[in-house]
Amino acid sequence: MTPVKRAVYGLLGWMLAAAASWADEQSLPGGTTLPLKARLGRELFFDTNLSSPAGQSCSSCHDAQAAFTDRNAKRPTSKGVVRGLFGGRNSPTASYAAFSPAFHYDEEEGLFVGGQFLDGRAATLEEQAKAPFLNPVEMANPDKASVVDKVRDAAYAPLFESVYGKGALDDVDRAYDRIAEAIAAFENTRVFNRFTSKYDAYLAGKARLTAQESRGLALHEDPAKGNCAACHPSRPAEDGTPPLFTDFTYDNLGVPKNPKNPFYRLPAKFNPDGRNFVDGGLGTVVKRSEELGKFKVPTLRNIALTAPYMHNGYFETLEGVVQFYNDRDVRRRCERIWTTERSALWQRCWPAPEVAENVNVDELGKLGLSEQEVADITAFLRTLTDGYVVDRH
Repeated sequence: MTPVKRAVYGLLGWMLAAAASWADEQSLPGGTTLPLKARLGRELFFDTNLSSPAGQSCSSCHDAQAAFTDRNAKRPTSKGVVRGLFGGRNSPTASYAAFSPAFHYDEEEGLFVGGQFLDGRAATLEEQAKAPFLNPVEMANPDKASVVDKVRDAAYAPLFESVYGKGALDDVDRAYDRIAEAIAAFENTRVFNRFTSKYDAYLAGKARLTAQESRGLALHEDPAKGNCAACHPSRPAEDGTPPLFTDFTYDNLGVPKNPKNPFYRLPAKFNPDGRNFVDGGLGTVVKRSEELGKFKVPTLRNIALTAPYMHNGYFETLEGVVQFYNDRDVRRRCERIWTTERSALWQRCWPAPEVAENVNVDELGKLGLSEQEVADITAFLRTLTDGYVVDRH
């Protein structure tokens, strides 16, 4: 085939793929008017050919139908493309991740802030987008060149050159950076950052909270009760940005190890510590003992859709998380170690934390909330799910 014919067929192939992509795009809320670079990022985000072997994409662990988390809520961590391999952590939501500031240490507050991943090991969204492609228990590509080669052969390669110019895939390092940049551009769109929850409508004066939801909001904000807003601010920022329900800091909540975590069973090549593995979180990244066991405070937006919860998926229900915050230090020890939270109050007990150092005992663990107050907070959290339809009658 001549170079001219190859170019023509390549362009026709991309146009057909783009047409199908455009049709799919209509099903993504906020995705009908994507800029060109974000449209490229969308192609990359959903491309299952970018793993080794083929079969896994970014969306495999960040599904749009599950608020961009793993759609399988019964599994504490996500499976990789290689059969039998799993990540060590629960996949965090990619929704609203674009608002996280670059990873840094706040001298005034004495805290690490921002970044991506649960441990902040990627400073920016672009850096985060590069990692899963090369992670052996995720997309398992051997190197950057193999990823770039797959993009070069993809039907949307002409779109890549439309965005970055002719020959944009020739230099592997620059092309890999551009792949990550385009994915980040997609994650910066309304597809991921919708601000369309019932609570947003309430703040805009277009919806009313129920009595229970209103009680839950009051408890969320009351420093003497739930005090949730200390880490999950519920009011708009000074610049008018709607509340993101995270302060982007890091905390050790005293979460127990999850015996169901399949990462413990991986071969020594991937997990040399086996069941003795302890996830040090931020402390491992910054190499500071006083940060061990700390993980990034997540956004509470769409929290009702993102089970299981915590870094290791220990909690299967939202109610269980709120109850843990309430009585972690009241029912710290168990005669037996339960694999998940228990629903009946008399059965509830909490195993020792995975990392005993640095546990936050000032803001949670002994809140003294009644069962009704726990239910009220949970009801309020369910108002943070995007896609609320305002009743115009």
